[in-house]
Amino acid sequence: MRTIGIDFGTKRVGLAVSDEGGTFAFARKIIPNTKNLVSLVIVEAKGAGSTTIVIGESRNFKGEPNTIFPLAAAFGKELEKSGFTVRFEPEYLSSRQAESIQGKTDKLDASAAAIILQSYLDKQHGRKTD
Repeated sequence: MRTIGIDFGTKRVGLAVSDEGGTFAFARKIIPNTKNLVSLVIVEAKGAGSTTIVIGESRNFKGEPNTIFPLAAAFGKELEKSGFTVRFEPEYLSSRQAESIQGKTDKLDASAAAIILQSYLDKQHGRKTD
């Protein structure tokens, strides 16, 4: 079963998808954060055959929810209402990590989503994550 990963942003949302075995995460695409966001993500998730969506849990360095967290949480609730299982995965500096790997490109948010998703998948398989 594939899993969808999301790097939620106020302007853009990065999407990633796992392989069928839930072992590896791959950057998929970036979609604009508009009023149609929930429907667009549902189409992507159903197209991938996914019932689980992992959203980056956005917090500050003190571990407190930052300004984007309530928006991402509300987005997650909307996806749950549509029948998806939603999980949150800490996303400290995922965009910076993606940038350090690939540079500043137009796929940065999708790559950050893949980093978030890979962290979640590794934990599910009992692999050490640092």
